[in-house]
Amino acid sequence: MNRAAVLVMGGGISGVSIAYELSRYVPVMLLEMESALAYHTSGRSLATFVESYGPTAVRALTQASRPFFEDPPTRVDSPLFSPLGLLLVAGQGEGDDLVDLHASVLDNAPQARLVPAAEVLEINPVLAPGHSELGMFDPATTEIDVNELQQGYIRGLRANGGAIHKGARVVDARRENGAWVVTDASGTTYTAKSVVNAAGAWADEVAAVFGVSPVGIRPLRRSAFMVKAPAGVRARGIPLTGSLDHSWHFMPQGEMFACSPAEETLQPPSDAKPDELEIARAIDDLNEATVLRIRGISSPWAGLRTFVADGLPVVGADSADESFFWYAAQGGYGMQLAPAMSQLAAADLLGIAEAEELASLGDTLRELSPTRLR
Repeated sequence: MNRAAVLVMGGGISGVSIAYELSRYVPVMLLEMESALAYHTSGRSLATFVESYGPTAVRALTQASRPFFEDPPTRVDSPLFSPLGLLLVAGQGEGDDLVDLHASVLDNAPQARLVPAAEVLEINPVLAPGHSELGMFDPATTEIDVNELQQGYIRGLRANGGAIHKGARVVDARRENGAWVVTDASGTTYTAKSVVNAAGAWADEVAAVFGVSPVGIRPLRRSAFMVKAPAGVRARGIPLTGSLDHSWHFMPQGEMFACSPAEETLQPPSDAKPDELEIARAIDDLNEATVLRIRGISSPWAGLRTFVADGLPVVGADSADESFFWYAAQGGYGMQLAPAMSQLAAADLLGIAEAEELASLGDTLRELSPTRLR
């Protein structure tokens, strides 16, 4: 029988980050239902670090995560950050809304600044003249090396003695002598005092196996695709650029652009496939807003970003059973806030003091408790 203090369900960035933080203090096992870690959304993410992105709690956790990315405590083979920048553009008539957004993010992203239409075109010459009324530019936004972040956490978890079991889809769980006894589809049994539900889009389904009430996980599909840069345009050096109304965004990937319709379509947990109609809509929008002149695309893909009703992550012990700990609904923020949130969550689960530099975020973590959803 496999025994540990904590059993973590899910091998995406949520699961490996909190498993690593827990493994610094107690024995940990991580179970992943697929044959590979990060098979779903985490392995399909073009992740960025944007301090001006998301609700207030998300922005605070993102800002607190920067030291980890810049000086990771686990072994990484290349820097986790690459320069990128973010340009958010307001179409004609949307300038006042962008001014309001800029004012709301300055506490976490003081470097973000409003730029007039002429400077918008200087920052991103791929945009079409006359399309943008105003822009907001954040030079501190960076691209995250998703694979290296994931592998760094895995290396750290293993170095701390943590065990990883792939192809371990849980089919039964029961309480026995003050511990969880968990069985996967192959019949293998695992025992742990506490369980962390970091199963992404499947978090409510995993909760049901453990007899825990759902929190209302909403898996929302997002598609993406690649396009060639126009003749004479060098993609490298152009910032991540998106519309204020979240109808499209694009960013350089080598000498091509990765584009997205930025849709949020509800669908059951599954191996997500790209939506051809949404991609066609995004192509029309991008051809109007830019000079990309998209005629064809390559390598379309999709992933599921998971939310609950209020758009905030769900982190904390279940109100009906403190041995079942939620670590889910990280939306599109999972990579950028992983370091700070996983450290805070591990300290909360184990009942130990959080790191001094994160102590001020204790109230922020309590805002994310699943008790708010009951």
